[in-house]
Amino acid sequence: MRSTFAAAAVLASTASAQLYPDQSPYNHTCELQNPLLSCPPQDPSLVDSCCVETFGGLVLSTQFWSTYTGAESAGQLLPQDTWTLHGLWPDFCNGSYTQYCDLTRQYDPIPSPNTTTGKPDGVPVPAYNGSNIGTFLEPFGKYDLLEYMNNYWIAQNQDNPGFWGHEFSKHATCFSTFNVPCYGPLYRKHEEVVDFFETAIQYYKRFPTFDWLEEADITPSNCTTYSYNEIRDPLVKEHGGLPYIGCTGPRYNATEAGKNSTDNGYTVLSEVWYYEYVYGRPQEMNTVPVNASATYYTNCAKAQGAIHYPERTNGSVRVPTLPF
Repeated sequence: MRSTFAAAAVLASTASAQLYPDQSPYNHTCELQNPLLSCPPQDPSLVDSCCVETFGGLVLSTQFWSTYTGAESAGQLLPQDTWTLHGLWPDFCNGSYTQYCDLTRQYDPIPSPNTTTGKPDGVPVPAYNGSNIGTFLEPFGKYDLLEYMNNYWIAQNQDNPGFWGHEFSKHATCFSTFNVPCYGPLYRKHEEVVDFFETAIQYYKRFPTFDWLEEADITPSNCTTYSYNEIRDPLVKEHGGLPYIGCTGPRYNATEAGKNSTDNGYTVLSEVWYYEYVYGRPQEMNTVPVNASATYYTNCAKAQGAIHYPERTNGSVRVPTLPF
């Protein structure tokens, strides 16, 4: 889990309402403006924050490798031969971040953390108990989008819509370009929710992690293990930047193979985060790949052959996947 470094003053000023409360819904025709780069950070008093990302300029597209969902009996299954979407996150250009930036758009039934700072003195994030966020897509006729999300944006030990509500509320509300006034005076309720989901999926589809690893002969196995550099190198080659590669499971020096080692990295591959700067709105996907923070490349073990990339559990995979 990442730590939150954002200043308390920023959180206090943004947690209860829109990022820029006095922002007008008029005159956000981004086609009339030059697409500015999101990092170094742009000054929202000098540029249109609907047309360039001025709050979370370092955009992360994040993915999971899970082996089960915990809700197989309810039909919540993993797709075959692909990683699943975790989210689309807006970090500050310095690598720090904030969360739950607009509590008027809080649709997370299990807020994590349950305050805006993750600390007891932070603004409480109330649990959402309304209609699940998946129903917000229905008035827009986005049943195909909902079906795709139920196949590729999969929660673990939680229902899918609850997870989507978490990702929107914690992260999407901290993008300046998904701020409600950006949608103009004819804004339809939850229009930005649909826009965020579609954008997150566009980024996810751009980064086929399973295929990139498979092309380098890195495939799930309960017998073969891999080294960090074997996993890292094909992802860097294809993406253009060094992603964060996350692991769970036991620490290497707590395993029999790592006995007496000083390597205390984790040993089960679980997550990848791709980092990018953006020209103009993230929705346009005009991006520049960049490296993960030098202090946060990975938490995985570095020893030779230390990492497991496990096969998925029998009964946890949807076969076949839908032809999207």
